[in-house]
Amino acid sequence: MNVIERLAALGITLPKPMPPVATYVPVSIAGNLVTVSGQLPAIDGKVAVTGKLGLNVSIEEGQHAARLCLINVLAQLETALPGGLASIAKVVRLGGFIAATPEFSQHAVVMNGASDLAVAAFGEAGRHARSTVGVASLPLDAAVEVEGIFWLG
Repeated sequence: MNVIERLAALGITLPKPMPPVATYVPVSIAGNLVTVSGQLPAIDGKVAVTGKLGLNVSIEEGQHAARLCLINVLAQLETALPGGLASIAKVVRLGGFIAATPEFSQHAVVMNGASDLAVAAFGEAGRHARSTVGVASLPLDAAVEVEGIFWLG
């Protein structure tokens, strides 16, 4: 199965990508390296999971938010690349930002919502390096933001 077929088997249809909320491009291509700017957990252009982990967002809701973020990353790739997601040979790195209270320490568990989907969608090529950090706040009060670096094949 290719990545689109795998996503379909998971019940995922890629949405129309969100336009940038500030002065940046959603996707930047340099040779075979593709960087996708941070994406929020949006559905139909509206942030679906807001708040902070450790306060008013559960770990499960955070994982769902991270998954939504990655779906939006993939939507940006599908739209920006001439060959769409079929052009991606490898997920190189994902970066996760988790809006959380100072006491919250389960950032990695939350980010697994995105990482698990990357592996499910791309198979072994979806295994990636990753950084996950807690932050005081994110744009539009999003609970999670995910960015990615990909290799074109």
